[in-house]
Amino acid sequence: MKLLTKQQITFFEEEGYLVIDNLLNESEVTYYSNLYDSFLDNRIDASKYRSDLSGSDDAAKENITQIMVPSKIVPEMLEKVLHIKSLRMAQELMGDDIALDFDMLINKAPNTNTITPWHQDAAYWINMPDKRAASCWVAIDHAYKENGCMWYTPKSHLSEILQHEQTGNKGALKCEGSEENSVCIELSPGSCVFHQGGTLHYSRGNSTNDNRRAIITNFRPKAMISLERSKGVDHTGDRKVKQ
Repeated sequence: MKLLTKQQITFFEEEGYLVIDNLLNESEVTYYSNLYDSFLDNRIDASKYRSDLSGSDDAAKENITQIMVPSKIVPEMLEKVLHIKSLRMAQELMGDDIALDFDMLINKAPNTNTITPWHQDAAYWINMPDKRAASCWVAIDHAYKENGCMWYTPKSHLSEILQHEQTGNKGALKCEGSEENSVCIELSPGSCVFHQGGTLHYSRGNSTNDNRRAIITNFRPKAMISLERSKGVDHTGDRKVKQ
């Protein structure tokens, strides 16, 4: 049974992103919310893969907590609904040879008001002959403008990757972008948005009293994952602009 319609697949191909409502039901959101908090408060030790995506020099406070490859620490995540359904959808969007490359957690802490700068995910990656790739950004909390929901620039994946530079102390990559020609995607808990590797996106800072937690799964062809690994790329190391 197909999870996506032809119209949804065409929209993703043409616009570079696709919103999916209710990927997770209420009880599933509760499971992931509790698991997420275990990572954030260090009941699950993810220190090896944890960093502040904002590049801040303040070691006492994380503005944008990023935890790479959480499923390496909690392998049962791979057998749960979020990974299973997002993989099936990614295969419908891009082909049966698509597989999970990596996953991550990104949280914007309350009242940190730190943007995630405009960027294209492909700027983080090595140059590959098959450029099919997509991320599935799943909201664990209500994501809206004030707490840092995602903004996407339609059709930006159809152009070349822009010039990027790094922010702060090994912080996120950034490039030129604007809200004026972009769309704001507000999501309820358990809903998600897929976007292509070349799709330009960013988010405002979190100016609210609540967290803005998201789980991201990233997909590409199995052959390209093998190529990455042969070159030592497993998405756990320092961020570098692709060569």
